[in-house]
Amino acid sequence: MTYFKFEADFVDSLRCIPMIVRLKLDTCGVKLKLAEWNRFTQAECQQLVELPCDREPAINNYKAYVSQLIIHHTGHEPSLLSVDPHPPWSNDRETPESVSIKATEEGINIDIAQWENLTTIQRFALIKLTRSQHENNNFLPALKEFGLLT
Repeated sequence: MTYFKFEADFVDSLRCIPMIVRLKLDTCGVKLKLAEWNRFTQAECQQLVELPCDREPAINNYKAYVSQLIIHHTGHEPSLLSVDPHPPWSNDRETPESVSIKATEEGINIDIAQWENLTTIQRFALIKLTRSQHENNNFLPALKEFGLLT
């Protein structure tokens, strides 16, 4: 699965950066702004969805490709991020505080067994959907899609 159902309103046009690309960007350490993403062609965006970025040398190749796209379309170097060698979404033994707090606000409890059963990309999505700068509109739809809310 490349996209989540809660992303359905924009994946046909790829007008927003899908979670799969956001995970890859965090993995390779490149910050991609929505304004930069929107300058890419549909084919380039689709390439960023499809290219692997799960281990070396694929991570370096992905970083080089997205960096080249940013330079080509904007004329400036990409902003780089530090890469967490142990990001919270890779830890299936502890639900991050931001996810627990947001779930509790919604009257939901995510136990450790449920968290363990999520895929890496699902855990990544829930973490991203609970960040303060995010709209959080898709948190409940994501919980439902991931089988955490009936």
